[in-house]
Amino acid sequence: MTVEEHARRHPEVWCRFSPRQTLVRYAWYVGIVFVALWSVRQLEIPWLYFLDAHVQAGDLLVRMFPPDWAFIEEVLDPLIETIHIATLGTAFTFIIAFPIAFLSARNTTYNDLTWLIGRFILVTSRSVNTVVWGLVFVAIFGPGPVAGIWAITARSIGFLGKLIAEAIEEVDVGTVEAIEATGASRLQVLWIGVLPQVLPIIWGTVIYRWDINIRESTVLGFVGAGGIGIILYSSINLFAWREVGIILISIFVVVVFSEFVSAAVRQRIT
Repeated sequence: MTVEEHARRHPEVWCRFSPRQTLVRYAWYVGIVFVALWSVRQLEIPWLYFLDAHVQAGDLLVRMFPPDWAFIEEVLDPLIETIHIATLGTAFTFIIAFPIAFLSARNTTYNDLTWLIGRFILVTSRSVNTVVWGLVFVAIFGPGPVAGIWAITARSIGFLGKLIAEAIEEVDVGTVEAIEATGASRLQVLWIGVLPQVLPIIWGTVIYRWDINIRESTVLGFVGAGGIGIILYSSINLFAWREVGIILISIFVVVVFSEFVSAAVRQRIT
């Protein structure tokens, strides 16, 4: 007898949730609605602007059409620079995040202090937005792609390191113990027992982060950190909407291409 049949025959007996559970669930729902309404009220959103938002959006699209295809020559070099920023930033991220991930995993770190240091680095990296990192590195290195590369790196370390650390913590303990029983050193245990188990996850995560970095690097030019964002920001300020249109189309093509490459590579890895 299925659960549904039993419920129909004995409606007074079966109930999915107890009265206490039902009360708790509804209390959560009410709490979520209250927090959402309170947040909206605190933001003081000017709702009148929404009345003609569709008109403004339509007018903006009309100004972008037709795109200035002749401007594509000015777009190609910054677009390629954007891809280089994302690629080099991802490569540096892997070099830095790989050892930090082993420090941040409970089963491979040396002690609580090293675990705390590793986690602190990962949390610090994730807590700062890429654009903010861009501002920091523009102040250090000056405007240009170098600042963009390190902004991408600083932001990605927390993402990549956290996922690799979680994968390390989930490795098969039996394999590790079997290698330890042979008298292998700690480095040999990590190299033979842990790394082969997490290597597919590492490469898949690196490719996925590269895909994300392609998108994030397109706006770094707004703060002077190189890439196509520089000419996009300039065209917006000059109200050259036809140029903006071709820039947005170019960015869309690159993002779609990176998505296909990322999906194909991760599928082959897994």
